[in-house]
Amino acid sequence: MDKELRLMISQWLSESDTLNNTGANTYNLILLVLCLSLAAISYVIVKRVVIKAMKVISARSKATWDDKFVAHGVLEKFALLVPLLVIELLLPLFSVWSPFVSDILGRLLTALLVILFIRAIYAVLNAIAQIADEHKATQRLPITSFIQLIKLFLFFITAIITVSILSNQTPIYFLSGLGVATGFIMLIFKDTILGFVAGIQLATNQMVTKGDWIQMDKYGADGTVEEVSLTTVKVRNFDKTITMLPAYALVSDAFKNWRGMTESGGRRIKRSLFIDIQSIGFLTKDELQRLSKIHLLKNYLADKSFDINTFNLDFNEDEQAVNSRGLTNIGTFRAYLLAYLQQHPKIRKDMTLLVRQLAPTTQGMPIEIYIFTDETRWAFYENIQADIFDHIFSVLPAFGLHAFQQPSGNDIQSILKQ
Repeated sequence: MDKELRLMISQWLSESDTLNNTGANTYNLILLVLCLSLAAISYVIVKRVVIKAMKVISARSKATWDDKFVAHGVLEKFALLVPLLVIELLLPLFSVWSPFVSDILGRLLTALLVILFIRAIYAVLNAIAQIADEHKATQRLPITSFIQLIKLFLFFITAIITVSILSNQTPIYFLSGLGVATGFIMLIFKDTILGFVAGIQLATNQMVTKGDWIQMDKYGADGTVEEVSLTTVKVRNFDKTITMLPAYALVSDAFKNWRGMTESGGRRIKRSLFIDIQSIGFLTKDELQRLSKIHLLKNYLADKSFDINTFNLDFNEDEQAVNSRGLTNIGTFRAYLLAYLQQHPKIRKDMTLLVRQLAPTTQGMPIEIYIFTDETRWAFYENIQADIFDHIFSVLPAFGLHAFQQPSGNDIQSILKQ
């Protein structure tokens, strides 16, 4: 096809009286001007007419994916190929240059065409990455990593093809020499290769994806993943700082991924309050009567009182309490907490819901709350947790219980004054 076009142009030039009456130098100068003019005109036509028309069509279309190709300059990068193709087509027509010079220029033009073509393909891949990143169906897929892998592959292919064109050798000649340099390359680029392999593992196993909340204390990372590439993982911490993690660190070291919590729709509250053991005791009749007015305890107190009174029929009222059964303030308090949390509108009922007593410590008797909220967003979660424990600490005196805390300076001063 190229030879036929060149032959037609040569015949047209040979039939032109104006060019035939000029010398060789003038002929080549005129031909050079015509060649560059045709290249410039072809570029202007493509950019001002074709690309402009395609941009108008893209702007009027309802689809948004085509806007990404326009934003990344895909059309402009492909338009640069047109004038180079025109120059390469007309270059053999110049007779003033020696075959050696023509051959060198031809190779340079061909190599430049390959580089510009791959540059345009890179722009296409960038646009595809942005489209996939904004699409919900592919947002969790490691598109960025795979596109970077394709870019890396294209880079090596382009380098081999470009060198083979410039040196007038086949690409197989250079590929055969890679085996000799493999050991040297692995030694020099050891960290890069480790990161590359780890990045592929992260991508294929979806250990980390964009939007995940990860925590890696060793590197000071605690925030949202913004980008996962083949060698690094970009994390925006909650204090708005950026942490760049090497990909191989996420494979070799331990880290916490909160994705499961987000996907489940429930976030755990696991917190204990310490009760002063000296405030724990049996409930008196007056305290039972007062607590029976609490709506959440009515059924519990009625059932428990019946069971205890039935058990205590074999004992006289004068006998010590250790010989019989009785309701304790801490047991009643646990029953109240369980009923309170079960009717709380922000607590997930389909997940674990526990109010349990842990082993006593030097700080008192721990009562642990183990529940899940229906909010995974940080600020809302903290508000729910704070409201629950505000209420818990406020109702402690109603059960005759006291929260344990270390003596403060005011406590010591009060003791000394006495």
